Amino acid sequence: MKKMLLILLLISNAIFAQSNFSIDTSYTEKSVYVKLIKKYPFITIPQLKEDKTVVQVANVVYQDHKERPLHLDAFFYKKQKQNPAVLLIHGGGWKSGNKNQMHILAQEIAAKGYSCFAIEYRLSLEAKYPEGVIDVKNAIKFIKDNAKNFNVDPDKIAVLGCSSGAQMAALIGTTNENLVFEDPLFKSKASSKVNAIINVDGILAFKHPESSEGEMASFWLNGTYEEKPEIWKNASALSHTDETTPPILFINSSIDRFHAGRDDMIKILDQNKIYSEVYTIKESPHSFWFFEPWLAETVLYTTQFLDKIFKIN
Repeated sequence: MKKMLLILLLISNAIFAQSNFSIDTSYTEKSVYVKLIKKYPFITIPQLKEDKTVVQVANVVYQDHKERPLHLDAFFYKKQKQNPAVLLIHGGGWKSGNKNQMHILAQEIAAKGYSCFAIEYRLSLEAKYPEGVIDVKNAIKFIKDNAKNFNVDPDKIAVLGCSSGAQMAALIGTTNENLVFEDPLFKSKASSKVNAIINVDGILAFKHPESSEGEMASFWLNGTYEEKPEIWKNASALSHTDETTPPILFINSSIDRFHAGRDDMIKILDQNKIYSEVYTIKESPHSFWFFEPWLAETVLYTTQFLDKIFKIN
């Protein structure tokens, strides 16, 4: 009986902790599908399928020292003891979306010989910049600390993001081991350093001639550009790009504003002889990765890039 009461107490505490803030559910595969189907009548929403080569572990707590526990879902290739790891960060304007939206992409990449992790992080209704970025960096440390449990090679870590998650992925990769983004309360001896970045239709600069970021960015960054210019600059991966930036893959829609700052970043990468690739999916909308036939294309570009960085000597 005491054991049962303890379990119920833990569950109730978790439910209370996770409901102590507002949740924006506006950004989903279905809501995007409704907007796009008239213009793109050929698209379909793919379904998660069982793959016997991939182990799935849901809702692993990677951080529990703050207001509430944060979770990740693992998908890892079981035929190898050490796989390169890929952390996947969902989009939603830093305000909406959830880790479940990355499950199919995670499984598809994992089946190619990787350990993939769909990451929950605190969104802007709960925590302002840079807390969500720090959350993901803590997830990187957790995965390295527990590498054997997930068949991970801790020296081969990539971060992949979509939309606002791609902005975060690029920032995480360009601020490798930057103390401003480190969490002194997170107990780990591991580094949050990553070895590759995959940016799927995410901006590289908040204030840029190609950018049109406004209300959503202001809400996450806790102020407009006029109010917080240094924060807008600090949150931009372009501001941190230098000779220490890891190789990066850009997969973009045909909408220019979603890769603001990309070409300027590539110039810096080229100057420092850092490898990069760019693929633009013709006549595609934003959030293309949710749907076939674009999901398969996204997986192909991603795994070819990762194979080149991590598997081909």
